[in-house]
Amino acid sequence: IAAILRKRKLDYYLHKLLPEILQSASFLTANGALFMAFFCILRKILGKFYLWSPGFGAALPASYVAILVERKSRRGLLTIYMANLATETLFRMGVARGVITTLRNGEVLLFCITAAMYMFFFRCKDGLKGFTFSALRFIVGKEEIPTHSYSPEAAYAKVEQKTEKHEEKPRGMNIIALVRKLVDSVCKHGPRHRCCKHYEDNCISYCIKGFIRMFSVGYLIQCCLRIPSAFRHLFTQPSRLLSLFYNKENFQLGAFLGSFVSIYKGTSCFLRWVRNLDDELHAIIAGFLAGVSMMFYKSTTISMYLASKLVETMYFKGIEAGKVPYFPHADTIIYSISTAICFQAAVMEVQTLRPSYWKFLLRLTKGRFAVMNRKVLDVFGTGASKNFPDFTPRLDPRYTTVTPELPIEFS
Repeated sequence: IAAILRKRKLDYYLHKLLPEILQSASFLTANGALFMAFFCILRKILGKFYLWSPGFGAALPASYVAILVERKSRRGLLTIYMANLATETLFRMGVARGVITTLRNGEVLLFCITAAMYMFFFRCKDGLKGFTFSALRFIVGKEEIPTHSYSPEAAYAKVEQKTEKHEEKPRGMNIIALVRKLVDSVCKHGPRHRCCKHYEDNCISYCIKGFIRMFSVGYLIQCCLRIPSAFRHLFTQPSRLLSLFYNKENFQLGAFLGSFVSIYKGTSCFLRWVRNLDDELHAIIAGFLAGVSMMFYKSTTISMYLASKLVETMYFKGIEAGKVPYFPHADTIIYSISTAICFQAAVMEVQTLRPSYWKFLLRLTKGRFAVMNRKVLDVFGTGASKNFPDFTPRLDPRYTTVTPELPIEFS
């Protein structure tokens, strides 16, 4: 999918795609295999388990070696993802221990702050680059970029050309032409501040169009994400196909994206009217208020990921400005520590791990991660077997120091 989005050429698919897939598969294999190896090695060296050894201790060296197998171009993305996941896991651990108090709608507040900073960098010259800049330009439109290339004369010239083309069409298209002309007249003849760069729309229609456009995008994205699961049950449960289009999450994501854009654009226009100028600082206020749109589609994952990416962006900006030192191999070290934290949770306190990541571990190990004898780890007070109260493994008494509850019977 990433190759398609990046519009790779045929040569990439023929010569590079398969080796990259194999390299990533080797990375995952190495991570899992080395974790089991260090799990046993530490147990042998230490003579017993400690609070840190079965999870963090085994995963730290395993993750460090495994990430070196992965491509350098992917290490940064993996680091961001795992750092985000580890931060959330530590937060959940703190909440479980009563050290941290949860904040209602905290993910929305975090998103508001993150959106404010992102939109400020977006409005600043050379503030954002690459995919992040392109994504925000797609979402909010190029009209909000200070270096917008449109001029009023060019915009009106295009409109005149369109009008001439419509007039040349036969009478059969007159109704469509009239409707378009009516819509254009409504859009253009409303209030528009001189600093606003949406030359073909007034401020009101500019916000409404932004909402409709991104609502449609969000709705379609959620539909596409649900297509595999819907078609999987096409013959067994045909009624589930209808849920593909009428699912509540489709409208929630659409409302989230649509309201984000419309609030941002509306606030930006309002501030231009009030202050009678176009300022990059407007983006901070507009971005923060637009962040409230996450109330329609609350997601800790999105908030944490964007916040992590923002920290990364600011860090690299600090390096470029010479104000922050560059740490070589920082991505490898951060990935190793973050993964070790997540594995510590997966072994000692699954209830604090993000459910989606736990499901990923189960799929990766074919459910074997869930059949650990966590009851013996309850002595550490982390509630290791909390999510597995009825599970008791069958063990060979020849390899246990205590007689197991369900010993394997030999005939």
